[in-house]
Amino acid sequence: MHQASLLGNLIRDGKSYGWDVPDSINNDWEKMCGAVQSYIKSLNWGHRVQLKDKNVEYLNALGSFADQHTIRAIDSKGQERLLSTKHAVIAVGGRPILPTEIPGVSDHAISSDDIFWMKKPPGKTLVVGGSYIALESAGFLSGLGFDTTVMVRSICLRMFDQQMANLVTDHMENNGTRFLKECKPLRVVKNAEGKLDVSYQDRNGNEEKEAFDTVLMAVGRYSVTGKLNLPDIGVSMDDVGKVIGGHEGDQERSSVSHIYAIGDVLHARPELTPVAIKAGKLLAHRLFDGAQVQMNYDQVPTTVFTPLEYGVVGLSEETALATHGESNIEVYHAFYVPLEYVIPGRDASQCYIKVICQKGDDGRVLGIHLTGPNAGEIIQGFSVAMGCGVTWRQLSSSIGIHPTMAEELVKLHITKSSGLDPKVTGC
Repeated sequence: MHQASLLGNLIRDGKSYGWDVPDSINNDWEKMCGAVQSYIKSLNWGHRVQLKDKNVEYLNALGSFADQHTIRAIDSKGQERLLSTKHAVIAVGGRPILPTEIPGVSDHAISSDDIFWMKKPPGKTLVVGGSYIALESAGFLSGLGFDTTVMVRSICLRMFDQQMANLVTDHMENNGTRFLKECKPLRVVKNAEGKLDVSYQDRNGNEEKEAFDTVLMAVGRYSVTGKLNLPDIGVSMDDVGKVIGGHEGDQERSSVSHIYAIGDVLHARPELTPVAIKAGKLLAHRLFDGAQVQMNYDQVPTTVFTPLEYGVVGLSEETALATHGESNIEVYHAFYVPLEYVIPGRDASQCYIKVICQKGDDGRVLGIHLTGPNAGEIIQGFSVAMGCGVTWRQLSSSIGIHPTMAEELVKLHITKSSGLDPKVTGC
């Protein structure tokens, strides 16, 4: 969906490069969704085939713990099967939260999962939430040409560097996404025309109302552990149903020594697919290959796939200052213009890079942040260097590849503390 949105802008840019592009271009929602859904279904089927090829038995059944070493599996016909196990791994993941305490939400709102399976275009859409899922959804909907509003109770991208978060939302606002900040929904009612009247409280405490075609809730996710009987067998959990790991020196081990958890269901760990995959592989090697390597949950790279992508690895500026102290931190930064923005005359005022380091040339790099096209591709490479303990001297002595955005990272030389203009110039 993100790629489809970006393509629309690239097609429009084609005019500036001499391509004969019509003034009006439109996206076929049904065709796009059909292609996306077919791909997802092929992935699911492919996983099942590969499991069979590797002699892994797949049960399409609802599982729960009968006791610490027995799993009860019940299929769609109600048939029960008991499985005895030496080890167990909980990897049930999560589902979007629908705040059903808000009247009308359970009847009329959709979740961030549902948007990908809508058969008809969503039309004018309200996205409730300030998470990366909320912003990514709002971003591609705006890019596809839908009137899109984001309603956020407090701040966006709470767990991320707030300077970078503000650049992301500023870019979205500048490109047509509307934000209702410090607002919260009160009720959702379907009116006589079939639209959804959303009543909400604004930042001044006043009640307002507006009609939308679709209301998408992206206010968080919950762990699907409620029916696993985990408390009954002694597995410690937090107050939102996540398994508390880290027992006996193993990051993924629960309070029951032979039961482990990986992925979104593990307490205080990044809810990212590659994190779960890596943790699962390392766990398998520890259990069956004699390995000792633990998952490193620090310096996990990620990207927020908003229209202006935000890639990051390492500490936010706020966390670095709080952890190391202002006198021990240096921040190198720059506003830059991606080459592909130049000829079409795109606004690059939110394209920004900063590298957070310990002071001194040999100070270790603590965080790398970048907003711009293909930010995820760039950050993936630099995350390897971060994992190897790259210093500011090593980063700044690297040779850039011209003309790329990634080269701006190794060309950084202006610090925040200097107060100098961080805009990239030719000399």
